[in-house]
Amino acid sequence: MKKLLNTLYVQKQGTYLRKEGETVVAENEGQVLLRLPIHTLQGIVTFGNVMTSPFLLHLCAERGVCVSFLSESGRFLARVEGPVSGNVLLRLAQMRAYEDKAKKGGIARCFVIGKLMNARNVLLRRMRDHGETPELKEAGEKIADVIRRVHDSEPDAMRIRGLEGEAGAVYFGVFNELLMAGRETFSIASRNRRPPMDPMNALLSYLYTLLAHDCRGALEGVGLDPQIGFLHEVRSGRPALALDLMEEFRALMADRVALSLVNLRQVGAGDFKTTETGAVEMSEKARKTVLEVWQKKKQEMVIHPFLEERAPIGLLPHLQALLLARYLRGDLDAYPPCIMK
Repeated sequence: MKKLLNTLYVQKQGTYLRKEGETVVAENEGQVLLRLPIHTLQGIVTFGNVMTSPFLLHLCAERGVCVSFLSESGRFLARVEGPVSGNVLLRLAQMRAYEDKAKKGGIARCFVIGKLMNARNVLLRRMRDHGETPELKEAGEKIADVIRRVHDSEPDAMRIRGLEGEAGAVYFGVFNELLMAGRETFSIASRNRRPPMDPMNALLSYLYTLLAHDCRGALEGVGLDPQIGFLHEVRSGRPALALDLMEEFRALMADRVALSLVNLRQVGAGDFKTTETGAVEMSEKARKTVLEVWQKKKQEMVIHPFLEERAPIGLLPHLQALLLARYLRGDLDAYPPCIMK
């Protein structure tokens, strides 16, 4: 089992990261903020004006620590990593599965079933905890119908993406029903991004960026190529497989964290600002709060539905990457998506 190492998130503007022996040192205005041994890190994620010494980048590459650079608002910019590791036979099996239309579609179908069932479970949990509403009940039934159609459909990735989009519209159509507080600020008309045009979409986009980073690291950790996906179209520089894998965890991890932050009033209207272009951005204080809650969420223990073992939520993408690798090698008859209630 892969040990769940830490990810260092650096958002304080003007911070300088440097190497000191086998240690990562963070400084700001001449003051040392922290020192971390390189062997305790799995990744480093920087936001905005954060500088990194070339010697630290060399150390990270040698130790397999990926460094991601994001804009201050959380938009992915670049990623620095060392040589690709892993079993070349596994990557060949991944490529063969990608070129096999039926197998590619079958894997895409599993990702989407996992995503939709977890999204529906978010709605069911809301009804279980706070009472049923006609809107949520109808949405749950519609998503269940789409799940059946995905399950019964031909293993065609394009057809499956269409069904996924249909269910996604239903889910976000009742997303406001999940808000117990802050509706005047965090209600949404639809899911939008690049750029997000309201506080909730800004919050979701930020969390999805963090989730994508974790999923990419999980895939690389087992030797899979994160750019060769089955559900998302392959494009140069696009981590298609990481986007595939994160579909299972959007509702399970990111959406639940976003709803918790709003319903517990840990973020509010004052934590967001609208730029001249109409895009909405989070404040540095809000990003810090989100990161703290995100890291805490990843430490929660759950029972993996397929392996039936206790594991932290943050380890689930790594376990799913391992199961996908086993399926591609022929050790499993099908890829089992991670579905949590």
